[in-house]
Amino acid sequence: MLAIRSFIGTHDKDWEDERLWAHRDLEMTIVLEGTGRFRCGNEEQTVEAGHVVLIPPDVSHSFHAVTAIRFGVVLVQGLPPRIRELFDRLTRRGYPRIIALSRLDRDHYERLFREWLRIRSMSLKEPERNYLAWIEVLLLFLNEHSHADQQALSIAHTGDYIRGHLQNSIQISDLAAMCGLSEEGFRRRFFKVYGMTPKQYQQTCRLAEAKWQLSSTDRDMQSIAQHIGFSTLHSFSLWFKKLEHCPPSEWRNRQRLYHQ
Repeated sequence: MLAIRSFIGTHDKDWEDERLWAHRDLEMTIVLEGTGRFRCGNEEQTVEAGHVVLIPPDVSHSFHAVTAIRFGVVLVQGLPPRIRELFDRLTRRGYPRIIALSRLDRDHYERLFREWLRIRSMSLKEPERNYLAWIEVLLLFLNEHSHADQQALSIAHTGDYIRGHLQNSIQISDLAAMCGLSEEGFRRRFFKVYGMTPKQYQQTCRLAEAKWQLSSTDRDMQSIAQHIGFSTLHSFSLWFKKLEHCPPSEWRNRQRLYHQ
């Protein structure tokens, strides 16, 4: 039987769990603000804003504040095997895992979590189906944006930078310096994390943003072109047509006709 509890917990810097706790729920806790410590067995790790702690059922653990801290918590029992398998894959063979999200991914996950809380507060026609869909979305997001090691997270920060500066050209030397790597080392690590070069990643992000702007806003073509790094409408149109086999204006019209 599905049972879910969700809440935001706020504590001052002197707060701590009285002891190690174990419960039958699987737990997904994101640190929304502040810094704390997470204990499990004989291990203790620092957690801070953007860290998501995944805790399997019946594992003894505790949280302790270092500064004032806010947690977003999801506790679940009775997940179907298909979704439970995704949670188990993200944890370390039944042992808790801390996932550090990059800044942009943290913001996206927090928005998802807050929307999830809103859904939980609503009167729904099919609550269980909605709840399971949202738990799966949260887990799929973590699966897509988790990183195996700290260096991969550093690479993800450069991915954030590229996504946040689509109007700028890429300087590999600057991105490599952000990670403390040589240019060649950075290129190799970036390809391992994203499966493409930094330039290809920028072009992918530009195309996704262009499509979003074309389909979801009424911005004119010139401003969209400038927003993603093209100085002229002509160069933007040629680039878009090369990738999508039609001009951006035609692509926009097709989207509107489709939705109508």
